[in-house]
Amino acid sequence: MKLKRNVLIGTALVTALAALGVAQRALETAVDAQAKGVVMAPRFEVDPMWPKPMPNHWLLGNAIGVGVDKQDNVYIIHRGAGSLEAKEVYATTTPPSSECCFPAPPVVVFDPAGNMLRAWGGPGAGYEWPDSNHGITPDSKGNVFIGGNGPYDGHVLKFTQDGKFVKQFGFAYANSGSNDLWAFKQVAKVSLDEAANEAYVADGYGNKRVAVMDMDSGQIKRYWGAYGNKPDDTNIGRYNPTAPIAQQFRNPVHCAEPSTDGLVYVCDRVNDRIQVFQKDGKFVKEAIIAKDTLGDGAVWDIAFSRDAAQKYFYLADGANEKIRIFDRLSLTELTSFGDGGRQPGQFYAVHSIATDSKGNIYTTETYRGQRLQKFVYKGLAPVTKPNQGTVWPTQATAPK
Repeated sequence: MKLKRNVLIGTALVTALAALGVAQRALETAVDAQAKGVVMAPRFEVDPMWPKPMPNHWLLGNAIGVGVDKQDNVYIIHRGAGSLEAKEVYATTTPPSSECCFPAPPVVVFDPAGNMLRAWGGPGAGYEWPDSNHGITPDSKGNVFIGGNGPYDGHVLKFTQDGKFVKQFGFAYANSGSNDLWAFKQVAKVSLDEAANEAYVADGYGNKRVAVMDMDSGQIKRYWGAYGNKPDDTNIGRYNPTAPIAQQFRNPVHCAEPSTDGLVYVCDRVNDRIQVFQKDGKFVKEAIIAKDTLGDGAVWDIAFSRDAAQKYFYLADGANEKIRIFDRLSLTELTSFGDGGRQPGQFYAVHSIATDSKGNIYTTETYRGQRLQKFVYKGLAPVTKPNQGTVWPTQATAPK
């Protein structure tokens, strides 16, 4: 027994030392590459086995938001029966047409291993569930914020992370335009600056502004349009890449993400641009992304890398079907990954994006995409091409 134990300990030690050696060599390679002026960027591989199947013959519809809490649990929100084909929900007919399937509840929560923890959401007492829910963001205090982009959705909802209603901000049917201080209009997403107790509302599909509200009271404290201008709801027509740059946002204003160094990154989706502001709404700079992208635009959602400096951000481009990786401060695109398709690592309308504490990326897809994917952070690597295509897991070398 003693000999066996010693062999096991020895084997474990060798394995640990080998892993440390691999990590050390990877670090040395990255440092050496940077010293030689090689551009480095985060590298990812899709996890084709994540998440695990849901119970109860449940299906996802348009997957329209994703967020990660401080325990690295992953929250998604989707649209169920209204976005699923009739054959997908045969089990809901009277009498049932088949054993399968049912739309899952609107909010589904997974643990880091991909197990479903709980599911909830939908109309209830004391609040107006959105006609078309859109975006979900957990805070560090056990709450989540939900928007809605239905034609009459003028509000934001706050629930506990297990689905207990907390508060409604704004009112359905109530908005009077982009300068309204009482209600919103078709909110795309809510992002949080918890240190300041402020929520940045991408407001959104109806209004053309960023609105900043108190996380507890819902009071709108300030708001702004493109370039920090006063929002103007005049219809400026469809995006034209050869026309002068628009001085107002087009709908939708799809994200407004505050960084830890006092900046706010705004997704002006169909204008194919990111605009950066100070937290008081003062314009700082912008970047045009895939300028010739028409239709629903190239700039859908942003998530920051989880290092202290937030050196990188990741941009979901649901028209060109890829995740773009940027140096955050310079707004320089370094590389991208993804392609159109239905296999793991490919996209159909990649809509929302979030990162966990380990640097992994989570994405959701809307329209017929209707899924959640995980991309595992694999460290920094030299940039060798503009787009990496489908980032399929590296095959292990077979023993000789």
